[in-house]
Amino acid sequence: MRQDPEPLPSPDASASGTHGERDPYLTQLGERIRSLRAARGMSRKDLARGAEVSERYLANLETGTGNASVLLLRQVARALDVPLPVVLAEVDGLNGQQATEFAQLVQWLAQLPAGDLARVREACRHALAPAESRDARHRRIALIGLRGAGKSTLGRALAAAEDMPFVELNNVIEQEAGASLTEIHSLYGQAAYRRYEMRALERALREHDSMVLATPGSLVSEPATFNLLLSRCYTVWVKTSPEEHMARVVAQGDMRPMQGNREAMTDLRRILQARTPLYARADIALDTSGQDAHTSLQALRAQLSSVTA
Repeated sequence: MRQDPEPLPSPDASASGTHGERDPYLTQLGERIRSLRAARGMSRKDLARGAEVSERYLANLETGTGNASVLLLRQVARALDVPLPVVLAEVDGLNGQQATEFAQLVQWLAQLPAGDLARVREACRHALAPAESRDARHRRIALIGLRGAGKSTLGRALAAAEDMPFVELNNVIEQEAGASLTEIHSLYGQAAYRRYEMRALERALREHDSMVLATPGSLVSEPATFNLLLSRCYTVWVKTSPEEHMARVVAQGDMRPMQGNREAMTDLRRILQARTPLYARADIALDTSGQDAHTSLQALRAQLSSVTA
């Protein structure tokens, strides 16, 4: 049942500062929630429904004008499938000792510059990932990127040219769930979808020593699933301009997650901006802007040949 929060403070209340200014912490909190939502491709309506709060409350929270209670913020965090900030001393799934270690680790990492964080992340990924030889990774080509970049079209063409199986991970997700993607999201929610997504990836890796894999655009926003993909596949970020992304999505007749949103291009740009640092972790990138499928295929095969030679 949806919980209605207490009335939100007015702009001149204490949460907004003494002169009607927004509290810096609430502003940063709102920006963080909005960024997480964009990275997961969730509309405000989807997140509000998953968190069991009103869209109005969520809108105020995202703009820094809502003074969130701990319980309601916890609901939003769970709907986003991320833990609460360590400062709130609650990390789902960890016991007391683990939570303490986690808090100390995060506090230490928070002091590092961005460049060092990236190196620590990659070092941890390589140290903790399942052992996989370079040749084994290169036999699995995974295409990542926003919807409309051309992953499926390019993936099928590459698989045919290289005589490899082509796997559309969305299809495997539906097989695992016994339901369509739309039904998974509407009936079971975002968290359940993420679990099916991980199971589908594990199944694809288990069944195929060699393949071309087209992945959902939001897979990169789930750390465990994305790290598994990076460790077991040679990844290619297929990208194009926001305008071409939108044109191709419209041509496909699929407006998720922007359906019914008058600011579709703004939302698409925000999603792309939020996911760009994640997509950039791919082994190589291929820009398909202004290219037909044949030209993009030739460019991709040339890049792959240069790194596998």
